[in-house]
Amino acid sequence: MAKTEGQKLEEKLCYKIKNIGMERPEELEKAMEFAEGYKNFLDHAKIEREAVRYSIQLAEEKGYKEFERGKRYAAGAKVYFNNRGKNIILTTIGQKPLVEGVHFNIAHIDSPRLDLKPNPLYEKDEIAYFKTHYYGGIKKYQWGVTPLALHGRIMLADGTAIDLEIGEHEGDPVFVVTDLLPHLAQKQNERKLSEGLRGEELNIVLGSTPIADKEVKAAFKLKILSILNEKYGITEADFLRAELTMVPAQKAVDVGFDRSLVGAYGQDDKVCAYTALMAELDAVKPEYTTVTVLVDKEEIGSEGVSGMASDMLLHYMEDLVEAEGERVRDVLRNSLCLSADVNAAYDPTFADVYELQNASFINKGPVLTKYTGARGKSGSNDASAETMQKVIKYMDDEEVMWQIGELGKVDAGGGGTIAKFIADMDVDTVDLGVPVLSMHAPLELTSKLDVYYTYKAFKAFNK
Repeated sequence: MAKTEGQKLEEKLCYKIKNIGMERPEELEKAMEFAEGYKNFLDHAKIEREAVRYSIQLAEEKGYKEFERGKRYAAGAKVYFNNRGKNIILTTIGQKPLVEGVHFNIAHIDSPRLDLKPNPLYEKDEIAYFKTHYYGGIKKYQWGVTPLALHGRIMLADGTAIDLEIGEHEGDPVFVVTDLLPHLAQKQNERKLSEGLRGEELNIVLGSTPIADKEVKAAFKLKILSILNEKYGITEADFLRAELTMVPAQKAVDVGFDRSLVGAYGQDDKVCAYTALMAELDAVKPEYTTVTVLVDKEEIGSEGVSGMASDMLLHYMEDLVEAEGERVRDVLRNSLCLSADVNAAYDPTFADVYELQNASFINKGPVLTKYTGARGKSGSNDASAETMQKVIKYMDDEEVMWQIGELGKVDAGGGGTIAKFIADMDVDTVDLGVPVLSMHAPLELTSKLDVYYTYKAFKAFNK
């Protein structure tokens, strides 16, 4: 049936987001295959140190070498810089001189979790526990009765580093925050949802057997210490020199009868980190030099020496640019950045917090987010029209399906990304990433098609 004049006009003038599965069903198999590598990354990179180690391993397999300050690199050279084991910068030198700008792609590799307090170990009424302090924005009640694994690093007094990963392997114990049984939870049920479990109730059960000595005052705590000391040489004082955290012990899984979704902890923002990393590794003599940065501390404001609020990226760029005899300010001013971070996917169960015309949806590709922030765009980088034009052109030229979106209704809440920090360096920046269901929960959901097309978007940007 021939289209009417009105239908032709509608097709020509109106903007409509399309479903990848409907428009390009042949891409599903590629997305499924790509997701297998992504799930493996999620299982081996639950904390930032692990993500950096995993990324270096993949990079070195692709021929990347450690960055050498003062060395001038030819087009196609691939280098990486490891910042304190907490974030990594990977670069492929482009065909254009640096002074014409670089293409930054920046994602974060930290995720909400339960950190151990500096002096965490105690016992109460014949049960041994760890005290925790939650990291990032979580719904605390979601972390009760969830199997948890212990990850992180302890530095011994002599400088020896001990990396722990307990609860991830066959035969490992897991750890749990307890919750009240419904029969005794009458008063707890009267609490606000945000206080279903309170911060000081997020205590990790470690064990319930004592050292068999009635003269010992803390026999249950001492039992845990004896186990750790026997296996790792740890004493209680060593916790004072540690970064230890509890994360969900579950591996990444397929979700749904059609296996179209990935269910896993930490997909905010490791889904963008992985897709950006893969696009970086695949870059071959790009037009512009690519600088892919996987950073820490975004979930708590990007603070510290491994977060984007620091000068670590600026210093790296100064070292890179000095070898070409240029000024870093000129390079940055001509550069373009994708702040690779996720957005909230529309959830029909909780439809009232979304504004449908500007919501993002699963299976419709990466989300271009012009601004984030809260209320009146507070704490946001608001991308210019020129920046939007450039980024959209990169995707459209490579036929990458994408969508526009914002983080819910104007006054429903809000959130921020690292975009404002890179913009503070005088770099044109916009957010682009994967829509996520159940963001910041111990198990988040992403669409395999969206993951694959986000990789394709980053690859188009790096071409």
